[in-house]
Amino acid sequence: MVLIFFEAITSLKVNVGKSEIVPVGEVGNLDALARILCCKVGRLPMSYLGMPLGAHFKDASIWNPILERVEKKLSGWKRLYLSKGGRLTLLKSTLSNLPTYYLSLFSIPQHIVDRLERIQRNFLWGSSNEVFRYSLVAWDKVVWPVEIGGLRVRKIGLFNQALLGKWFWWFGKEATHLWRQVIAAKYGEGSGGWCTRVARGTHGCGLWKNIRKGADNFFGHVVYVAGEGNRIRF
Repeated sequence: MVLIFFEAITSLKVNVGKSEIVPVGEVGNLDALARILCCKVGRLPMSYLGMPLGAHFKDASIWNPILERVEKKLSGWKRLYLSKGGRLTLLKSTLSNLPTYYLSLFSIPQHIVDRLERIQRNFLWGSSNEVFRYSLVAWDKVVWPVEIGGLRVRKIGLFNQALLGKWFWWFGKEATHLWRQVIAAKYGEGSGGWCTRVARGTHGCGLWKNIRKGADNFFGHVVYVAGEGNRIRF
């Protein structure tokens, strides 16, 4: 009945063939519930909206889909028909954007950063398992801005820090949003409502605690402008 009312109000049709019921913890009568809803039974971890759901955020295996997609985009035959300029364009426009969805939520392990940059570096200079070619310019200089002699390829580690820093901006601006209220109620507010207090202890949301570690770096690049003064402490 709930689904029928939902369809009537929203004019949307629930596709039970593509739906799954996923238990969290111990759930009784799971098979009976699945029969009532006429859907399949899923299990965690799983992928939902392109993101790993139920997997530990520090598990390196969650980055395997990104590595596979990057390697697929860089299949050996493509580099044979591209100039260095074409490789650079593909690298900057497509390949650097593939992991953005993940980088906006998860802190990327350093060994994954090294592997992604190695794939990008080999593609740029035309190196492969069959053919080895020396890098003409050090990768540390390739990621420099064009104005100082680089090629402006994104440095994945810094890009990850910048994307995670957006959560602090949203935390300060989206005071009425549910996710913000949940996090604030869990850890308390600090810095005039722009961030939570430091999360201590073993319990809590490990994902947010990991994001919270970058607060000092983020607020080191923030300048406050006094308005009404109701969020300023002297």
